[in-house]
Amino acid sequence: MIVFATSGKPDSFGKRKYPQELPAYLAEFGLNGYEFSCGRGVNISEETYDFFEMSQTHVLRSFHTPYFISISSVEEATRQKSVSYILEAAIAAKRLGAERIVVHSGSCAKLSRETAFSYALETLKQARALLDEKGLRDITICPETMGKINQLGTLDEVLELCKFDERMLPCIDFGHLNARTHGGIKTQADYAEIFDKVADKLGNERLHNLHIHFSRIEYSAGGEKKHLTFADGAEKGFGPEYEPFLEEIARRNLEPFIVCESDGTQAEDCSQMARYYKTLQQV
Repeated sequence: MIVFATSGKPDSFGKRKYPQELPAYLAEFGLNGYEFSCGRGVNISEETYDFFEMSQTHVLRSFHTPYFISISSVEEATRQKSVSYILEAAIAAKRLGAERIVVHSGSCAKLSRETAFSYALETLKQARALLDEKGLRDITICPETMGKINQLGTLDEVLELCKFDERMLPCIDFGHLNARTHGGIKTQADYAEIFDKVADKLGNERLHNLHIHFSRIEYSAGGEKKHLTFADGAEKGFGPEYEPFLEEIARRNLEPFIVCESDGTQAEDCSQMARYYKTLQQV
């Protein structure tokens, strides 16, 4: 099943009661997924845990780990703390019914890309081993492609990070990739090239079930500047475009978990994508 999800609560969720009214709100927009956004730390209320542990909601869930995780840090103590933060996020995700946790790939800082990559890979291996030890083998770690050029997280780097364990799954953020290539994703062929590379490196099964972030992102010479709405991004000329993306998804019959990360209009923009995808299914 393909999943269309919002990243956190959109602005239009307003004063609705969270989390009780979240499933109905998402259904209003024709959406079937939700990514818990815990970028500033894992601060989940017991009420939220209880709701998702007890409810029979059909909303499919994923989890974004804190932004302060740094798996490629030059400081070993920071990398070890990052392993602990990933464990904390995995425990929370398990209670919330989320099977995937998204992890930022890290910064290169003053390190060479090769050294930063080696640190990140070793940190992820330690995190994977710790999750297995703690009974969390079914939690999938998803390293994310990043938007700033000086960050670790090119497509090739993320795919390499995922090769050491078949349970690793890349989080392909097309807004980030478009930003770090200064608008390099324009056509269906551009999306096809990315998907072909995933299949070549990780196999068709992981391609079929990709975790995907999608939004229009403003960029400068250094890459990502800020997330935009679909409307604002189109007006300012920043992509990427979702139509060729979904056309390639439909052509390959893929079933990814797609999370919209627009700036406050996640539900409205993700609904646009879901509606367009339905038209492709009717052809």
